[in-house]
Amino acid sequence: MLRSLHVGNYVLIDSLDIDFPEGLVIITGQTGAGKSIILGALGLVLGAKADATLIGPHGETCVVEAEFDVAGDGTLRQLLQEGDLEGSDRMVLRRVVNRSGRSRSFLNDEPVPLTFLQQIAGRLIDIHSQHQTLLLGDAAFRLDLLDHYAGNGDRLTVCRTAWKEWQELRKEWQAVTGRLRELTAERDYNESRFRRLEEAKLRPGELEELDAEQKQLAHAEEIKELLCGVEEAFSPSDDRIPLSQLLKEAGKQLSKASRFIPVLGPLSERLESARLELEDIAGEVSTANARMDVSPQRLEEVEDRMSLLYDLMGRHGVQTVEDLIALREQLSSALFDSAALESRAADLEQQVHAAENAYAAAASALHEARVRATEAFSAAIMASLRFLELERAVFAVDVQESPAGPSGRDTVRFLFSSTGREPVDVAKAASGGELSRIMLSLKAMMARYTAMPTMIFDEIDTGVSGSAADRMGSMIGEMGDDMQVFAITHLPQVAAKGKAHYLVTKTDDVTAIRRLDDEERIQELARMLSGSVVTGAAVENAKALLGL
Repeated sequence: MLRSLHVGNYVLIDSLDIDFPEGLVIITGQTGAGKSIILGALGLVLGAKADATLIGPHGETCVVEAEFDVAGDGTLRQLLQEGDLEGSDRMVLRRVVNRSGRSRSFLNDEPVPLTFLQQIAGRLIDIHSQHQTLLLGDAAFRLDLLDHYAGNGDRLTVCRTAWKEWQELRKEWQAVTGRLRELTAERDYNESRFRRLEEAKLRPGELEELDAEQKQLAHAEEIKELLCGVEEAFSPSDDRIPLSQLLKEAGKQLSKASRFIPVLGPLSERLESARLELEDIAGEVSTANARMDVSPQRLEEVEDRMSLLYDLMGRHGVQTVEDLIALREQLSSALFDSAALESRAADLEQQVHAAENAYAAAASALHEARVRATEAFSAAIMASLRFLELERAVFAVDVQESPAGPSGRDTVRFLFSSTGREPVDVAKAASGGELSRIMLSLKAMMARYTAMPTMIFDEIDTGVSGSAADRMGSMIGEMGDDMQVFAITHLPQVAAKGKAHYLVTKTDDVTAIRRLDDEERIQELARMLSGSVVTGAAVENAKALLGL
């Protein structure tokens, strides 16, 4: 329940601090006094849209703070835990708006997103505005009321869970089948590309090896002639002494000379080392020369292989053999994925059918429960309407099939006739006063079945007067026995039912609200009865309404 409200520099409110009791709280005031401004401030702290026009003339910000008693609300405590906020029996919401139109939101002095305030607002207060009779045309509102009455909470949870699972599986199945269609359309083309790449037997680095071999083969005769020349230098084919033998003989001569000139000894050793190195070089040249293949056939094979690789790279728009190998693996994976996706699609199709059947069963259970509840629901509303002096009223609930959704496959129509004739859609059949009484009856039922801690009626009695207004006040008063109810009203018959009475006034364009004592309350009711001039008869009538 709402314990207190603080408002600072909000529109026409300079500063307001007020406490509220349990039960039925009456708020009255002359037209234009600012009752809607107070409701607007409360809406702001519950997450309504903010802008700079809300800020009054006495500062750069406006502040609205509301304290609620939330003891025993397990759902709200769970919402706080999910938001990593500490729960307690006391909750203070604060909203601060600055001149830029930007706002900050707090819960028990902890900053919270505005969306969180909006999320918990429905657990704190239900505000029935003057125009909320339009909700009678809202299919979700009608369905929600019937479900609350029928006790469909668990059935709705099952249905919504089944709907979510069905939709998620359908989405995945559609994605898989869509991808499968793409792969199927590309399969022949991909198989052809993969087969050609697979038949090419590609190897990393192959093109570089072929390029080097092609250069050797293309110049094989020239290379062989050069290598033969090197071999001739080391081992002449004529009568010349081989270079190695000359070096060996020179080494011997130096070795002999070193007996007389010791410094020549190391030169002999260096010459021998050079000779051995040259012999090794000559051996490698001979080996290379022997292996040198002058083969036009092999050159043709290499060039054909290189031509194939370049052709494949050009066809597939890549630069290296490694890119071709990567493409081959991608195509292989795609072809494998196609087979895997076919299996996955078949599995998903079965799961989708199972989920659809589960949803259908849940929706059917909801439908049956709703249909069972319609007669008693209609009877309860008709009883309230007759109490509110619509003696011939007929109210009926019609459950019809609608497209599938999270809440099942039903849509609910409220049918009404004030004359006892065949009822038709309530929006087409009811006058303003009748709509007010219908909404009060529905709200009273909602209060019994939704455990709403606080309910605010903003002139729900519009279009009602006389004894019907008195009975409307009695019904609102009965609601106040079980919950906190605020009634903003212009009717003295309703105002007299409250346990506490607050008056909204405006002086010099400044709106204020205060609680009336017993004598002030009599005077306010007398004003509501007689107008600007309070007569003695009005005062006596006010006392009678209050039971004094």
